[in-house]
Amino acid sequence: MPSDAPAPAVWRIALPHSAAAVPIARALIRTVLADLDADSDTAELLTAELVANAVEHTPGDHPVELVVELLPTGCQVEVHDGDPAPPGDLSRPEPDSMPDPWQEHGRGLLLIRTLSSSCGHRTTERGKAVWFTLPATGQPAAVAAGHQRLRP
Repeated sequence: MPSDAPAPAVWRIALPHSAAAVPIARALIRTVLADLDADSDTAELLTAELVANAVEHTPGDHPVELVVELLPTGCQVEVHDGDPAPPGDLSRPEPDSMPDPWQEHGRGLLLIRTLSSSCGHRTTERGKAVWFTLPATGQPAAVAAGHQRLRP
């Protein structure tokens, strides 16, 4: 039985295995989400983190692939790379594994866990895909996912 629902829109782009990939990925996200009720600033930040991690932590010079899928409930962003090793802990970390606030690196996965409505990774035929989703409502992901925020 055919569905009347339109297929989700999907964008795929191969990015260079270099720091130049990050601004390209940010521009694509900004363009894709321009006309949607979505938090494009958060999407840009999290996409930049995923792409930077793929470039920095995977060997070789093979391109990484950015996949952006618009869903009825929001968007999903995936970054594919050639290394099948897991990216780190995308679930809740142990309390003593929190990044040092004085260090330059180590906050990317924390940002992805905190600001996305869901995230994870999966193995692929050529390595892995690391992904996150954001709601289409324009409200912060933690609110849309039902999380409570702590006040200072």
